[in-house]
Amino acid sequence: MPWFKRSKEKISPDSQKKELPDGLWEKCPGCGEIIHKKQLEADLWTCLKCNYHFRIGSAEYIQILLDKGSFKELFKKMKSADPLGFVDTKKYTDRISNTIKNSGLYDAVRIGTGKIYDKQVAFGCMDFKFIGGSMGSVVGEKLSRVIDKAYQNKIPLIIISQSGGARMMEGAYSLMQLAKTSARLARLADAKVPYISILTDPTTGGTTASYAMLGDINIAEPDALIGFAGPRVIKQTIGKDLPKGFQRSEFLMEKGFVDSVIPRQQMKETISKLIDVMS
Repeated sequence: MPWFKRSKEKISPDSQKKELPDGLWEKCPGCGEIIHKKQLEADLWTCLKCNYHFRIGSAEYIQILLDKGSFKELFKKMKSADPLGFVDTKKYTDRISNTIKNSGLYDAVRIGTGKIYDKQVAFGCMDFKFIGGSMGSVVGEKLSRVIDKAYQNKIPLIIISQSGGARMMEGAYSLMQLAKTSARLARLADAKVPYISILTDPTTGGTTASYAMLGDINIAEPDALIGFAGPRVIKQTIGKDLPKGFQRSEFLMEKGFVDSVIPRQQMKETISKLIDVMS
């Protein structure tokens, strides 16, 4: 029967559909649009169709927000010790070494100085690629040092948060970073040095409970997940359905938890204007 026979004999392998090379295209999680990576990069890793903001790393944020070639990284090779001798599915020391090798980062934040339209700033940017952007002792120390840099030089401070929260492998050492960074920011505020906090998807846990929400102005990217515990945990705890858009940027702005929601394309210009006003 023809159902079980080829309609054409001797089909050439060359006539079959060729697979596209890996890494050239991305599917938008928001609307399902297939986007070429070069186009995505040109649009600052956002979808032109639905404005979905893809998660990006510290290198991309430095490229987007700071003047070209102005970023000078500080304390790049500072990395975590293993004070607790922690082991879960693998040793913490092995996890750190593997993540350094795979990500090219030494921990979950990069700090330094740079310029935004020729305005000197102290700059810190977390990176979700490094153990979920978790906040350990190195993250707290590096952020404390960049806050000190802003304080000493009386230059505005910009911190971009992107984190799953405190790093469980360091236990109380991780939790101590909440108080450490908050105390530094209190001194910065007393000196009337501007601090702009930028919250991206996701910003949760101890990061939200400390420096991420202590900005003079807190800005969020569209539809970013921002909160302490996740929505699933909260729903299970209170036993009620959550409002639509709960813990998303727009919901938080409506409730006064975030000052403004700014698309990535407008972020640099907005920060520049805020620095002018606050300075």
